Amino acid sequence: MSHLLVEIGNTALKAVWADAATLGRMFRYQGEDMAGFILSLMEKECPDVLLVASAAGLPEEQENRLRACCSTYLPLDSRNPGLLSAYGLPADLPADRAAAVKAARHLFEGKGTLLFDFGTMLSVDLVEPDGSYGGGFLSPGLTTRFKAVNRYSRTLPLLRADDEIPSVGYSVQDAVQAGVVSGILFEIQGYLSRFPEKTPVFTGGDALYFAKKMKNPIFVVCNLVLTGLALIAEDYVQRKD
Repeated sequence: MSHLLVEIGNTALKAVWADAATLGRMFRYQGEDMAGFILSLMEKECPDVLLVASAAGLPEEQENRLRACCSTYLPLDSRNPGLLSAYGLPADLPADRAAAVKAARHLFEGKGTLLFDFGTMLSVDLVEPDGSYGGGFLSPGLTTRFKAVNRYSRTLPLLRADDEIPSVGYSVQDAVQAGVVSGILFEIQGYLSRFPEKTPVFTGGDALYFAKKMKNPIFVVCNLVLTGLALIAEDYVQRKD
């Protein structure tokens, strides 16, 4: 069975076709007509399940367009708490974090994991060896921290993380870069020290950037959230049958 999985984040929409847990080609979109973009992906094939994961959900008009063009439309957001409770997850857990937990249970079965998702926000979630959800943490992500430094000061520039970051900043620019990146590295190391029995897993847009700076052995799973969405869609079909 083929499913179309859509993750609507804070900065972009990501979509991928999946056969069970096997992911195909990924598509990205940044624009207002999200429904139009999703419909363009279904011009040649109608998915068995169209799963749309979003923190806020799509506008009603756009959702109606999607419902009319597929057999099963499955929104994964705050309006559909039963979907998460079936996995023993809090009803208000954001869709991306819920999907990451689902994927970790599948990929690291029997192991406790510490999931780091490096996006607009830095989320850290714990999964116990038995698969139960152990709670998590949220703080601003890398780009968000750079934007905050610029926005809430009168003189500091808007920067981004370079590949090579000075250990100590002697100029203002170096100090901002060293402070922001080192702050996140210290934060990561603090979680690793607090939960040494957990297997660390990195995902999200900045996962590779920080993975290269780690001395600890870690796993990088770039499509962890989409893998979780694929598993949720497949579970839904099996329960329905």
